[in-house]
Amino acid sequence: MIHPTYDFLAIGDITIDAFIKLATPSARIAHGPRGKEEICMNFGDKIPYEEVEVIYAVGNSPNASVAAARLGLRSAIVTNLGQDENGDRCLARLEENGVATEYVKRHTDIHTNYHYVLRYEEERTILIKHEHYPYALPDLPPPRWLYLSSLGENSLEHHHEIAGYLERNKDIRFAFQPGTFQIKLGADKLRDLFERAELFFCNKQEAQRILGLGGEENMHTLLAALRERGPKIPVITDGPCGAYALESTRVLRVPMYPDPKPPVDRTGAGDSFAATVTTALALGLDLRTALTWGPINSMSVVQKVGAQAGLLTRDELERYLADAPEDYRVSEETLTTS
Repeated sequence: MIHPTYDFLAIGDITIDAFIKLATPSARIAHGPRGKEEICMNFGDKIPYEEVEVIYAVGNSPNASVAAARLGLRSAIVTNLGQDENGDRCLARLEENGVATEYVKRHTDIHTNYHYVLRYEEERTILIKHEHYPYALPDLPPPRWLYLSSLGENSLEHHHEIAGYLERNKDIRFAFQPGTFQIKLGADKLRDLFERAELFFCNKQEAQRILGLGGEENMHTLLAALRERGPKIPVITDGPCGAYALESTRVLRVPMYPDPKPPVDRTGAGDSFAATVTTALALGLDLRTALTWGPINSMSVVQKVGAQAGLLTRDELERYLADAPEDYRVSEETLTTS
């Protein structure tokens, strides 16, 4: 069998998200430490909800693979599914979205991952459970770009296996968007992947955790510290403040693309940004242009429930870019650290 060469190969866990929209005022909003909002419910209460929407084949890496396919790349995914009805539906959804599934492994004795998302207005809290899959790389012809994101807590050795594969295939360009467990592991235990990453994506709070710099707010300092861990171009998102990238000695900043209406659900905004920037580079665009693509897909994603419904085609994205406000552009500063 001749395997095609893919432009974009994502590795990471896949799941199903059941979005439970909490009825107002079924959940009470309180302010916890440092003013952070919290959803509060009493034990024993019966909490009303308005609706449930079940979305198949999501997760950081599946979201990225769908984003890449929509934008015109030959996209595939390496992931694990149960040999169950939920797995069948996830597989079908990937194929409907143009993602190749030849490297999806099915398991007869392990369920497909299933998460619950509690929605309250545009915010959400996710109840997660990663099944313990026996992670292993299949026989992979080298893709042009490999994109790694969230894996389960039993996957440390698999990360080193991926690093070894990248070491043997030095022409592969590598993007790393760490998930919860990978952030918990930190840069030292994943040194081989940090040092191999051409692109590295996280938000500001994740950067602080990875670096052990909990109180650090200076974006120049965070970007420089991440690059010291190995990634060639670290990129940090900062919510309404936009996103920042460090290229050589230049800190590039792109603002948020303005929302046409209030966000519906913020799930997948970071995934769409990271995958879209990576895809733009894979399509041959420069970093500045790629950075202007990312927030447009994020803006579109948060207008829908779930991480994939709002993902744009290239034509749709470029129309938004053509209609962007005058101040939607990349600014530049020289890197300075104290």
